[in-house]
This record gives sequence, structure tokens and C-alpha cells, in this order.
Amino acid sequence: MLVIAAIGGNALLRRGEPLTAETQRENVKNAALALAEIVRAGHSMIVTHGNGPQVGLLALQGAAYKPKEAYPLDVLGAETEGMIGYLIEQELENALGHDHAVATLLTQVVVDPEDPAFQAPTKFVGPVYSRAEAEARANVAGWTIAQDGAHWRRVVPSPKPNEIPDLRVLRLLLDQGVTVICAGGGGIPVMRRADGSMIGVEAVIDKDAASCLLALDIGADALLLLTDVDAVYENFGTDQATPIRKLTPESGRALTLPDGSMGPKLQAACDFAATGGFAGIGRLGDALRILEGAAGTQVVQADGDRG
Repeated sequence: MLVIAAIGGNALLRRGEPLTAETQRENVKNAALALAEIVRAGHSMIVTHGNGPQVGLLALQGAAYKPKEAYPLDVLGAETEGMIGYLIEQELENALGHDHAVATLLTQVVVDPEDPAFQAPTKFVGPVYSRAEAEARANVAGWTIAQDGAHWRRVVPSPKPNEIPDLRVLRLLLDQGVTVICAGGGGIPVMRRADGSMIGVEAVIDKDAASCLLALDIGADALLLLTDVDAVYENFGTDQATPIRKLTPESGRALTLPDGSMGPKLQAACDFAATGGFAGIGRLGDALRILEGAAGTQVVQADGDRG
């Protein structure tokens, strides 16, 4: 079975944790142990991951330069793909005893420059702030900010992913039995110019949407959307919170969930399951159990129920 395992940013860097290499490595090490179980169970696997905190941190570091010297978001996205991919690759190799090939692929993803997302930024990046601090930083840097739970963060454009031109390279690696880490942070956002050449664009693509597109285009059997919550919940955050163990694409789309957290995951799961595949949402540590239908929230067509 070919499995796309999409690791959420909160599973790699929890809220309130320092944005240090040591903290991220420790979290990645734990993630790799869970992912290694999928490979040991005999499945082929592609790993994708979020990069919101990391790309935001690099943007903050870039603020030390003159405005014209700061790197754009596509370049920062490529940097985070390399950084996080390196950590996942190394820790996954360690978890597998170095007897299985693992590789990181920097992945371009084509977006439409006319996408309305460029006029309405919604993608959270960077650390969390109090409202006063966020507003102060926004005034200096020209950011757009929005509330994220009890905190405030910077938001940037998040256009829809349309095409993954690196699929040919990805298939070559899969044919050789390589576990691939790719499309990190939703991939590097690029657009096609009139002559067919590509160039980067200032945006951060939603990782879950890009993972769904990848799963559909590569012909994956399963899409796992892994985070720090054990399932999709009704009435999440209230005394009436109840985990939902099974959904169809239709019932999943009828739910109203936060755009900045579980909403994109459920949307991606429903889009993939609607084509006949299996999608699962849940805690990273339960990855194999979710794949086996024993944990998390399963999203399948009614006639594809796993029981």
C-alpha cells in the first residue's frame, strides 16, 4: 500500500515551545518512531510536513536585513523544506536502523497568480503573540495579522495548489523503494510564465491541500493527516466534545471546523476519500493504528467502510 503521511506543524513544534533546533529534533525523533512503524509493516510511504512556525521564524530573521535584501516566502519555504526534511530523513533512517533508503525532495507546486487568496491572506506563519505585540510588529513590518485561538499571528496568502511538476522524480524514487519526504510546507509556491518557465511567488501553500493533490496525482492508497489531536471532534473545546470515528466525504463536508486547524485536514481527507481512497485523521503516535482503522477518524465512502 502506498501511504501519504502528512505531519502537521503542531506535531513537530507544539504551541509555546521554543523555536530551537534541539526542540524540533526531539519532536522529529518521536515522529520518526511512529512513521517507521508504517514502513516496517510493509507499506511504501511518502512523508509531507508543515512549516508554519519555521517559515515565520526565517521571515523574522530576514527582517534584520534591509527590505530589498529580505528573502521572499518561496525561498524561505525551500529553506524550511531542506531543514525539516533533513531532520526527518536522519531520524527516520535512525529509527529504521539504516537498512532502508530515505530521501528528501525539494518540491515545487504550481499555483495560479490570479488566485483570490493573494487578496485575502489566511495562512498562519511564525510564532504566536499577544494582540498588542502582533499589532506592533505588523505596523513595523507591514504584516497582515489574525487571531489564532487565544493568540495572534501573522497571516500570508495561501493559494490553491494546482500541479506538482516534480512527480516524475518522485515516481523514480518510489520505484527504487525509497521513502520520500517531499512537499514540505505545502511545497515551494511557483507560477508559470507565458513562455512556460517557472518562477517563485510570495505565498505559503496549505500542506493538507498539497498532500491531497499529491495523493491523488501519485495514485496513493491512503492519506493520513497526523496532528496532536486523536480524532476529529464534534463540539471541540467544550464539555460536550465527542470524537467522531467514521465519516463519509458528504458528512465530513457538512461539519463546520476551524479554518486554521482541523478544517483543512478534514477538507483534504474528504476530497481524497471521495475518489475511493482511505483517509485518516488523528494523533501522530497512532499513525499505523489509524491506517489499520483502529484509531483516529476514518473518512471513507459508504461502500468503502473498513468495519
